[in-house]
Amino acid sequence: MADAWGRPRPLHPATAPAAVLVADAAGLALLYGTDPHQPGQLLPRCPFHLVTGLLCPACGGTRMVYDLMHGHLGQAWLDNRALLLAAPFALALWGRWTWEGLHGRAWRPRMGRMVQVAVLATAVAWTVVRNLVG
Repeated sequence: MADAWGRPRPLHPATAPAAVLVADAAGLALLYGTDPHQPGQLLPRCPFHLVTGLLCPACGGTRMVYDLMHGHLGQAWLDNRALLLAAPFALALWGRWTWEGLHGRAWRPRMGRMVQVAVLATAVAWTVVRNLVG
């Protein structure tokens, strides 16, 4: 959209979190009826795994979400512990983003350098551990 002078109008701050919600809902609707534990399902494969043969930090995430939607918490834990533990934090960030957007405020979480290093180190450690153990 543009204003009277042809300049693009900025979108409402709630547009992006709402778009994420719609995309997530569509993905969840597809996943609910598609068991990723069974071979031959119409689901994207992990590009990191295809190239390297190793499990990335998010490998198992699709199976984890499927199991959560079907009430299998124990199986979700086995699919991807790290992602299961991180999910409430991601949901809280999305909730804050949505809250701020609904109140007309743009919001971006800020992570300090040490937090970024800790997240990256955790992802690398999880990748190593799950490929050695699992």
